[in-house]
Amino acid sequence: MKRLFVIGYLGFLFAPFLHAQDSTPAPPVEPQVPRQQPGASRSSPPGQAVVPVPVPIAPPKPNGPVQKSLVRITATAVEPDYRAPWNAGALQRGVGAGFVISGNRILTNAHVVANSRYLTVERDGDPNKYPAMVQFIANDCDLALITVSAPDFFKNMIPLKFGGIPALEATVSAYGYPIGGERMSVTTGIVSRIDFQLYSHSSIDQHLAIQISAQINPGNSGGPVMQDGKVVGVAFQGYSGDVAQGVAYMIPTPVIKRFLQDISNGHYDEYPDLAITYAKLQNPTQRKFLGLKDDDHGVLVSSVVAAGPSDGILRPGDVLLAIDGHPIASDANVELEGERAQFEEVVERKFKGDSVKFDLLRDKQPMTVTIKLYKPWPYSVQGHSYDVRPRYVLYGGLLFQPLNLDMLEAYRLADLRLRHFFEYFILEQIYLQHPDVIVLSNILPDPINTYLAPYRGAIVDEVNGKKIRTLDELADAFAQAPERLVIRMIGDGPPLVLDRNKVEAARERIKTRYNVANEQNLQERPEPAESKQANKT
Repeated sequence: MKRLFVIGYLGFLFAPFLHAQDSTPAPPVEPQVPRQQPGASRSSPPGQAVVPVPVPIAPPKPNGPVQKSLVRITATAVEPDYRAPWNAGALQRGVGAGFVISGNRILTNAHVVANSRYLTVERDGDPNKYPAMVQFIANDCDLALITVSAPDFFKNMIPLKFGGIPALEATVSAYGYPIGGERMSVTTGIVSRIDFQLYSHSSIDQHLAIQISAQINPGNSGGPVMQDGKVVGVAFQGYSGDVAQGVAYMIPTPVIKRFLQDISNGHYDEYPDLAITYAKLQNPTQRKFLGLKDDDHGVLVSSVVAAGPSDGILRPGDVLLAIDGHPIASDANVELEGERAQFEEVVERKFKGDSVKFDLLRDKQPMTVTIKLYKPWPYSVQGHSYDVRPRYVLYGGLLFQPLNLDMLEAYRLADLRLRHFFEYFILEQIYLQHPDVIVLSNILPDPINTYLAPYRGAIVDEVNGKKIRTLDELADAFAQAPERLVIRMIGDGPPLVLDRNKVEAARERIKTRYNVANEQNLQERPEPAESKQANKT
């Protein structure tokens, strides 16, 4: 799996500073006058006294009564089973944190509530567990909003407010429920880095993240990171101890505020993406060849994804000079609100349907273009999916599934052709010919499919001479098959051949032997109840 781990789930460590909550003031201490050693010089002027220097004492609760805003979330989730996708999946239980914000809403991490079937929330000083429900979930930025329907739950709860981006070396405090206990814990550290980082929950999205030295452990997920009484981030991931010590990350307020603004219309539209690759232009000779000035500005477009918003507007070889009026440095950074950030941060702060303007150089000629933003669908194949059912077709004991990250990790397939199709699905525009890269992922042994093990991990190319582009087309090909099915795979080798009559005769035997409830699922999300009712009428 990934070295960068998501922090979610489990309980807490008691903080040793709880004694600071004692309101009894410490008794005054008399200053100690240093004793003079025998033989020492008496050069001090007479009457000079030793003046005690006051020691500053930090307030016991620098961020206020956080326990009146913090909640403990317990999630019962079902993890999809990609090796036997007709099964419901494995039942899991985890614990995370959340905090109350305006509108009687609770903010937490997406990975705390993803795939959940039942949620409960607890608050400080209340022995009850309150059922909760997910309102919005953003798996691409690991944030979620949940709410509690109990009328008295939010009584006496204090909504937290948001601050800005803390400065480097500023002190912050992280609150949550990590392993080691049941009650609230707090750890304190400094801000050590502000940078773009991979969000491991989706395993493909990169957003602004802040590295902190405060101890973050499983169970801290979703808890607030605070400074001066305001939330400056949400704890969400860190490195395991064998990789790095004391390295944890929080989701900063620009990402949080963007999430809250995105859902203001009642729907989460995800982050848009330019869908390009680019190269930095810091080499003087390369810059001169491209007709650039010696001003350290500009990056070179390397490729443009056909399914993305930049297709037909940007071209490989374009030199991007400015985005929405912000000059792009040769290291791909721009100045935003007094801070340097990658120029993609300008796009990060926009929404589906918004536009972005580029000043660029094409064939050494200046020009300006405008791009209307959205998120290209092929990226979803290379990231983790949640709250969906695995898509599959089972025929003659042969299990066919579309290639994606979850399926690849479930089987740990090492076939080089399969890895190539996955890694270059976007860069080589493989999705244009294969919107679904359909893999023979597993075989349920039966007399009708003996000696077919070498085909495991192969990619379907055509059935009975017809090219197969999607899982739906494969299901149709099997449903309309003649007496013999000839399945050709991508690459060299003989085709896989099945006898339809034998497959039909073995259907019930295979279903009973392997407890297969449904032989196929072509939809990731179940059809809404109202749609099913409409189909019946």
